[in-house]
Amino acid sequence: MSEQLLLDYPEDGVARLRINRPEARNALNMAVRQQLAAALTHLADHPDVRAIVLTGDDKAFAAGADLKELADIGSIELMQRKVHRLWQAVADCPKPIIAAVSGYALGGGCELAMHADIIVAGVSARFGQPEIKVGIMPGAGGTQRLLRAVGKARAMKLLLTGDMIRADEALSMGLVSEVVADEAVEARALELARTIAAMPPIAVQQIKEVVLAGADAPLSTALMLERKAYQMLFASEDQKEGMQAFFDKRPARYRGR
Repeated sequence: MSEQLLLDYPEDGVARLRINRPEARNALNMAVRQQLAAALTHLADHPDVRAIVLTGDDKAFAAGADLKELADIGSIELMQRKVHRLWQAVADCPKPIIAAVSGYALGGGCELAMHADIIVAGVSARFGQPEIKVGIMPGAGGTQRLLRAVGKARAMKLLLTGDMIRADEALSMGLVSEVVADEAVEARALELARTIAAMPPIAVQQIKEVVLAGADAPLSTALMLERKAYQMLFASEDQKEGMQAFFDKRPARYRGR
């Protein structure tokens, strides 16, 4: 990783990615997008990583796209950048991603947080899709993920006004998973990552896959996906270990097999 995106492994089974552009409120330039896609593609295949924490700093998770890279660009050049492929690498990561959000999560930053599976927000966090205020609209899933997270009425209000909302409002809308004190955001995200990393990794990945795939499928199809994944897990060593540990009244030792 570069100085703009930091990667470390703070605990067994947990990787942490930190956007590090404080001078630009962690705005997402092309370099950060490319490095984030590369890092998550790498972590997806890392056998020892079971959960990922994605964060920024105490002032901003990510305050949006870097407008300096967009102000004078044309539509053909924008298309040829194929930025959607970089976003897809985030969406396709099979391992749980926990966004630890302090400060601003706006525009592309809000979209990035919505790519995560769990969002832990500090009380001072602010969310929004303000693209309309600079003559454009969300282009990395903001209209669709926000719609699915909070419903049409609330999504339309945020998208058409560009207004920011507080963390408590985001929680009441269902946009974030929980709100904690500002100083506890990252520690809570790591606690959740530690808990998930101790779970059977095949079951964790199957849950994520079925939830995401089933969300846009007819209920009958989604239930079929759930049923097949449930049945498949009975072929894993982890299922045998988990149930035997329950009978033995001891902690299970999951190996991802």
